[in-house]
Amino acid sequence: QVQLVESGGGLVQPGGSLRLSCVVSGSIFSLFAMGWYRQGPGKERELVATITTTITSGGNTNYADSVKGRFTISRANAKNSVYLQMNSLKPEDTAVYYCNTRERSWPWGQGTQVTVSS
Repeated sequence: QVQLVESGGGLVQPGGSLRLSCVVSGSIFSLFAMGWYRQGPGKERELVATITTTITSGGNTNYADSVKGRFTISRANAKNSVYLQMNSLKPEDTAVYYCNTRERSWPWGQGTQVTVSS
């Protein structure tokens, strides 16, 4: 069974940075395009960043307009891990952040809470 474990969230002031990590177990991680999602209070879960496989697609990245230029997604296949570097954080980035495949193929993990507030 696939398990996703997100970590790295916390409380940060506006303009600050955080680096989120997600470790995947139970699947051949390197074969899947991955994504980071977030769900803010009272909002739908949204996709914020994706990264293709490095084996067949060169690890191409894509970002929602709201985070473009501030967030960077990366992956380490040897560690079954995907990361989200978040810079210049804004209060509207406050949400629970999740990882999954780009197609939302796997059961969701518990997520990691990011709170941006002064």
